[in-house]
Amino acid sequence: MQYIISIECNFQDDEGWGWIDIRIYILSSGKYGGRVVNNLAEQGMASNIVGMEEYPEDTPPLIDDFSQYLPKSLPPSDLILAVGLSGDINMIVAEVARKTGAKSAIIPIYGPKQMPPGLQQEIIDSAPDVRIVFPKPFCSLEPVGDAPIDEFASRFGKPVLFVKADGFIKKVEVLRGAPCGSTNYIAKGLWSTPSAEAELLAAHKLHNYPCNASTDTDPVVGDTSLHLASYQIKEAVKRGLGFAVKTAVVDHSLCKAEECQKECQENCPQVLIGLDTITINEEGKALIDPATCGYCEICIKECPLNAISIETGKFQLNQKKN
Repeated sequence: MQYIISIECNFQDDEGWGWIDIRIYILSSGKYGGRVVNNLAEQGMASNIVGMEEYPEDTPPLIDDFSQYLPKSLPPSDLILAVGLSGDINMIVAEVARKTGAKSAIIPIYGPKQMPPGLQQEIIDSAPDVRIVFPKPFCSLEPVGDAPIDEFASRFGKPVLFVKADGFIKKVEVLRGAPCGSTNYIAKGLWSTPSAEAELLAAHKLHNYPCNASTDTDPVVGDTSLHLASYQIKEAVKRGLGFAVKTAVVDHSLCKAEECQKECQENCPQVLIGLDTITINEEGKALIDPATCGYCEICIKECPLNAISIETGKFQLNQKKN
């Protein structure tokens, strides 16, 4: 079997439709920040990086005066990318955007201690004219309707794979990879493996990669950033193959929305980061998308009607349009 998922990313400017050559200014800290910067450069975006400021990992978590941390040279930019920064230093994104003229920014969240919800809101409030997104984790980033962010997300973010298989994986091509470079590493390790094992193997290989996603449970989503990262690469493999081998399944004879508070949907980590993993149909029955289901089992524990279980098999997917 062979499935091809293509990515087209065109944006309209005053002169019509065309590609946007974005200028990126990077605020970086630690090994993770360095890994992302190196991967962007290796994947052909070195010319898009117009400047970078690196901060030590021991930068104070609480900062009153940001003036000493402001980069001295700030060239005109379209997109601010803050990677690996933890705590209040993220607040500098607003001032950097103002001085560079950037109207877009990406601040990936890799752990609950790095970016508490209150700090996230404070950053948004400090830059009302800047579109700021906080992908949790970075490899969940998808287009959001903002030209510079979408141009970046067409190349880096939520993994998208081209997979050719016939019982075994014959070819894997990365069409869009995680910014840290993990997708390329995982893709190479899938060659010649049984197709039915590729989904789970991809998640295992992510754990072997130096992923910076936290293993601490994020109270906002009820799961860890590392698990969320694994769900994204598993989805890429599933969509590339056209099927899933494991998913949560709803018994519609037991599912009665009028007798519950939609606990499955309200507590699904994938739903809480913006995906339609669990939806409710017109009959009030929960539907679980096998492509994005990470089978974390949280929905099973939360369902008061015991209407959900984990099943294995071969679940055909509707192909996603990018």
